[in-house]
Amino acid sequence: MDQRFLLLALVVACAVAMLAILIRLRRERRERTEATRESPIAMSSEGQKLCPSCATANTWSDTRCVGCGRQLPEDRPRAW
Repeated sequence: MDQRFLLLALVVACAVAMLAILIRLRRERRERTEATRESPIAMSSEGQKLCPSCATANTWSDTRCVGCGRQLPEDRPRAW
């Protein structure tokens, strides 16, 4: 009787340990997935220019800043 009880206790302890490992692996996988998931908000800075006065992002075609209303510098093509 004593050996059966010890065997049963060992089996229960192993089952609890396996369950704890599975729960931890699932949680780590979920955290890793959330950390590497792309943001649902898309933003592109291509074609934008910053106002030198207030640092507001303006489209490439704006001549005046949408934030402060000052004249934006003209972009000159660069010769590489």
